[in-house]
Amino acid sequence: MKSGFWSAKRKSRLAVASSVTAAAVVAGLVVAGGSPAAAASGCKVTYTVNQWDTGFTANLAVTNLGDAVSSWDVQWDFAGNQQVQQGWSATFSQSGKHVSAKNPSWGGALGSNATASFGFNGSYSGTNAVPASFSLNGVVCDGSTGGPSTTPTTPTTPTTPTTPTTTTTPPQPGTHVDNPYSGAKGYVNPDWSAEVTAAAAAKGGTLGTQMAKVANTSTAVWLDRIAAIEGTSSARGLRGHLDAALAQSGSGTPVTIQIVVYDLPNRDCAALASNGELQAGSGGLARYKSEYIDAIASILSDSKYAPLRVVAVVEPDSLPNLITNTATAKCAEAQSTGAYTQGIQYALNKLHAISNVYNYLDIAHSAWLGWDSNFGPFVNLVKQTLQGTTAGVNSIDGFISDTANYTPLTEPNLPDSSLNVGGQPLRSATFYQWNPYFAEVPFATAMYNAFVSAGLPSGIGMLIDTSRNGWGGSARPTGASGSTVDSYVNSGRIDRRLHRGNWCNQSGAGLGVRPTASPAAHFDAYVWIKPPGESDGASQQIPNDEGKGFDGMCDPTFHGSDQANGGNLTGALPNSPLSGKWFEAQFEQLVQNAYPAVQ
Repeated sequence: MKSGFWSAKRKSRLAVASSVTAAAVVAGLVVAGGSPAAAASGCKVTYTVNQWDTGFTANLAVTNLGDAVSSWDVQWDFAGNQQVQQGWSATFSQSGKHVSAKNPSWGGALGSNATASFGFNGSYSGTNAVPASFSLNGVVCDGSTGGPSTTPTTPTTPTTPTTPTTTTTPPQPGTHVDNPYSGAKGYVNPDWSAEVTAAAAAKGGTLGTQMAKVANTSTAVWLDRIAAIEGTSSARGLRGHLDAALAQSGSGTPVTIQIVVYDLPNRDCAALASNGELQAGSGGLARYKSEYIDAIASILSDSKYAPLRVVAVVEPDSLPNLITNTATAKCAEAQSTGAYTQGIQYALNKLHAISNVYNYLDIAHSAWLGWDSNFGPFVNLVKQTLQGTTAGVNSIDGFISDTANYTPLTEPNLPDSSLNVGGQPLRSATFYQWNPYFAEVPFATAMYNAFVSAGLPSGIGMLIDTSRNGWGGSARPTGASGSTVDSYVNSGRIDRRLHRGNWCNQSGAGLGVRPTASPAAHFDAYVWIKPPGESDGASQQIPNDEGKGFDGMCDPTFHGSDQANGGNLTGALPNSPLSGKWFEAQFEQLVQNAYPAVQ
């Protein structure tokens, strides 16, 4: 969806894929602040691995069993040739087998019995053994307070990853669980998968082989018009997808299918490429309720679909537009008529009443709402909207950021937006325009904390769409340098867009982290909302019956406005089709620039 200085854009589908999982709980430490030796210490570390072929995602949770600390540094040694490639919620460094993960600038404090969660993507060959021991601030983890103050060493016989032996009774079908992604496998859309497979076969060679490996990734089903519910001659409807999801659950493992509820009147009011069919001034809200939401709820209520976990991503871009874009006539109308807030409240009421449906409300992304002037008002608007639903703040299960956008999970070379270069903080750079949030993990973490502080349940979970925010390939920098904030930021940022406001079919982007359940504390999953290869919008006017207009932000020769993208070129790829249509040139580039790479 839109992204940028004031607004943000996106479109298409979601994903969650199953993976090989190994987990180990290591008795551990935590301590920081002044002198580590002088502070009471003790902690436990949980290290969870989702691995594939030669890559893996590791998530660590460090629980402080000692005194409160103001900073932390967790260290360990790998037993093999593992290499940290990209991390989040910590600043990583590695020398040989030895790894250090220090607290990020926004998360140093760790109280007694509090937990810090962070993680990374890595590579390996051979055996991917769990590290045998961890330390924090030089104290070896031993599960008690006052552990020895030494650096851990790699044992001669490394431990093998083990799966916890505790057995639990699976929840009954239809039971509403805390995290719909945990212990489940993601629905693979057969239609999108077939497009990927056909494109891979036609391409052939090394790239074709890489493309084919993406085909079995879970992506969301976008219900972007009323006709999409029943289906068309070229696309199956909601029942068709739900039936296919049931067929994929043959092993007994729950299947999570994700749908995007996306047809509000005056939809995407600040853009044209993904405008919708309903108008607020022409009875659109009534039609949205009776022809769209009621129809979706009726199908989802069918008892035969009770075994499925249905994640509903609710109305991307809608509430964020009411914060930043009401100077646009369509957005002003959406606000004055109540089309957005009332429509969302109606959708949440209907969907929350179905026990196996999980509602996640869109919160745009860091490049849209990161400034204080947008961040705080948005939190208040969300709370007010939820208070108007039947279940109040309990009508949602969480929030999603970066839907169909390109903002990375982290900026590994720019972990501290307050870092001073040339007498100025990094956030003052032209690319960031004083926005303190450079990436999605710190932004979504701050959003979570703000929502809980505003009275929402602490059990809400966050999602991030990582389908196209990898930014790999040869242009990916490995460090940052420079004597001014602009030179330092431009040398180190992995987000290679010309401007953070550019959102349409971005040149140079790559596939991001593969769908992962429970990647960190308060995060339910990293998901692929936007099916890679589906266009954000047409690069020129294309007649259609879907209400989708031509937006100059999808034309690579167009310079946007100062508000939209600082007057820069759009960075869009040429010859793109309508939003949601297959765009093979973009898919090939996403695979080539994937990070982690497609192996």
